[in-house]
Amino acid sequence: MSHCSTEVIMKPLGDSALIVQLDEGISPSIHQKVQALSMLLNTYPFDGFIESVPAFNNITIHYDPVLVHHTQLNNLANNQSSLTSFQIVCSNINELIQQIDDTQKVEARLVEIPVLYGGEYGPDLDDVAAYHNISPEDVIRIHTQSDCLVYMLGFAPGFPFMGGMDERIATPRRETPRLSIAPGSVGIAGKQTGVYPLETPGGWQIIGRTPLDLFRPDLSPPTLLQAGDKIKFVQISPEEYHSYKEMKR
Repeated sequence: MSHCSTEVIMKPLGDSALIVQLDEGISPSIHQKVQALSMLLNTYPFDGFIESVPAFNNITIHYDPVLVHHTQLNNLANNQSSLTSFQIVCSNINELIQQIDDTQKVEARLVEIPVLYGGEYGPDLDDVAAYHNISPEDVIRIHTQSDCLVYMLGFAPGFPFMGGMDERIATPRRETPRLSIAPGSVGIAGKQTGVYPLETPGGWQIIGRTPLDLFRPDLSPPTLLQAGDKIKFVQISPEEYHSYKEMKR
């Protein structure tokens, strides 16, 4: 049973998770549905629910199949004792989906990210500017004026995949990825912008760096950003950058 609704597609992911495909394409309105379902799951979790992981237009739901099935066996009034754990979870999810109101917006958190652009902190800024035949200052202005939305975290712990960047500075990935990119590096890849939370290889065009820590495993939650956050990049000076760094010590 991989289709549990005429409008929504649910697919098993192993024996303890499923993917709920809410729509096609990528847009803020579709992601609102993802956020709404995530909020409902956390507010009204079914027995056996572990966690949900939102993405661009779908959400992955992890659950304990033994607990899900055991709970239903103890509730014969639902007449679901012969269903698999996957089918039971599908039924629970469909009930929550019926509660989603397309006119109701999930309130987004606004997070400002200070960025030192260019120089050793943004070695690809000039290349991005040259690609579009504009000045580096224009790239910075356009990037800081963009209202970005965090669609999902992935690739590395706390790495935000964002949409909403002005397409005037959309730039392909580097032909040759770097073996090491510093934590906090702000990059562009196609129509997306993102921030590297850890030192890692990568092929995004690096235009700046933030002094903020996007991943702190000693905190709960360990990630600074969450899916659904609105992001505003703010240009800072070298002095302000180092001041941020000193404050964290």
